[in-house]
Amino acid sequence: MLEDRLYLISRVFEGSSDQESNWHYLAYHFHESLNTKKRVLDEGLAEVEEEEQGKRKKSLHQPVSPNKGDMNQSLDDSDDHTSNEAHSNPNILNRLTGDLIMTCFLHLSRSDYGAVASVNRAFRLMIRDLYKHRRREGITEHWVYFSCTALQWQAFDPYRKRWIKVPPMPASLTETFTFSDKESLAVDTDLLVFGREMISSVVLRYSILSNSWSPGVVMNSPRCLFGSASLGGKAIIAGGITNNGEILNSAELYDSETRTWEALPPMNRARKMCSGVFMDGKFYVIGGMANEREVLTCGEEYDLKRGSWKLILNMSAGLSGENGAPPLVAVVNNVLYAARYADNVVMKYNKEHNTWEGLGKLPERSDSMNGWGIAFRACGERLIVIGRRGPRGGMIELNSWVPNGGRPEWKTIAVMQSGDFVFNCAVMGC
Repeated sequence: MLEDRLYLISRVFEGSSDQESNWHYLAYHFHESLNTKKRVLDEGLAEVEEEEQGKRKKSLHQPVSPNKGDMNQSLDDSDDHTSNEAHSNPNILNRLTGDLIMTCFLHLSRSDYGAVASVNRAFRLMIRDLYKHRRREGITEHWVYFSCTALQWQAFDPYRKRWIKVPPMPASLTETFTFSDKESLAVDTDLLVFGREMISSVVLRYSILSNSWSPGVVMNSPRCLFGSASLGGKAIIAGGITNNGEILNSAELYDSETRTWEALPPMNRARKMCSGVFMDGKFYVIGGMANEREVLTCGEEYDLKRGSWKLILNMSAGLSGENGAPPLVAVVNNVLYAARYADNVVMKYNKEHNTWEGLGKLPERSDSMNGWGIAFRACGERLIVIGRRGPRGGMIELNSWVPNGGRPEWKTIAVMQSGDFVFNCAVMGC
């Protein structure tokens, strides 16, 4: 039962070397934050507030992070009588309406939800609905999830610059799953990992609501090496290759609310090792391989309203090679970027002319083997590159850049001791 679970969020680390936080610390931190009238916003939230000048845009395509300033202002404006009453009567929260409490919680970072859940049973039960309210209000925080070892995932909150501990995947998984090709996809509050057990395909689902792994729903046509992307509570996968070696042109839509897969119209070209993004409300499949030797430079656009595909010639020319990784692409504010791993150059796509423009270099230490082993992802308003730190390995480095029309200026936001090869990566926004 949900009310019996004492963890509705992964446990938090302030840094890579800090000890694991417990609920007593989280609860103390939460209550202290409510009593603090002047709080320093972290760099990520400050950037968002400065760009928007205090005006919060609530859009599914360009979500914003929680505006803590609003929460602080409401606390600052309360009179001394209310403040004294709250200190003398801790049960004052019981007199607040559920809607008012939910409104207050909406202004907290989801890093604080563990502390909220530790207050009492009623608050624990509100967390699940809280994510639905956030989605309805267009409030989104993006966390990066990645795996550098077979069955272990890490997560990082770039707004608070915190590491979040993700429990290991089930130990009952066989060596077939451990060493097979895997794909990952974050949809709403779930992280889906696709793999293979012996001759059958399997999906594992990690939920941040329960901080646990459970079996997920297998696609109608199981596959790997496909292109995928999510938008809100929906995701699309396209292309890929079956366990029997058949390269597919089929596509499917996943609904995280019902946990069901729906077949979509087939693409114009069958392809594997392709990439997928959402841009301007449409889904794009980029690049891939038509067979073991033919590199596809065409892309395809799927219009969700019309339910049809459109072929885009030469959309990914030069982004990937025969023995290289799928195109490393990401979308920030409906602008498509790519990491051309042949020469470590960041590219920007011109939608009107179907051309690419070089902007500058990737982070100096982001080495890869033909694009394998690094991650290039959009994380809210920023681009994130995750890769090996230094030539000796053993460390993973996260670099961030907020595109501003100029050359990339990468900033290292986190370093951790880990395997130095990124097998899978996904960004969860909720």
